[in-house]
Amino acid sequence: MDMAVLTGSGWLGVLVAAVLAFVLGALWYGPLFGRVRISEADGAEDRGQGTDMARVFALAFLLVLIQAVLLRLLLHHEGTFRDGVTTGIMVGGGWVATATGIFHLFEHRPSAHFIVDAGYAVLSFALMGGVLGGWF
Repeated sequence: MDMAVLTGSGWLGVLVAAVLAFVLGALWYGPLFGRVRISEADGAEDRGQGTDMARVFALAFLLVLIQAVLLRLLLHHEGTFRDGVTTGIMVGGGWVATATGIFHLFEHRPSAHFIVDAGYAVLSFALMGGVLGGWF
């Protein structure tokens, strides 16, 4: 693993990719598909009562930032936007969405939740991959 890809403007690319994926998540789980998740949640909307949302959002951004760092390390070579998007789709669809599917199956969660979560995984990793691949 070549950590040199994270020097100089590499960190700026990682930060931009993470911010874009985080904003996509806010839109995805808010106005775009938030209602789908709530209507299928079986009372889960009450579980967030009393939660420190600032802490939740800060930790969520940290996790997205870690994803962006690891994706950049995976794209260790000088790539292109297309290479990044392709790699992002493979990571988001091949690893993250399939793992999410397993969790959803064993938790007996509605299929609509899986579709929303898997869709976000594929799209967010494709977006981050495109940014990271095209950044250099």
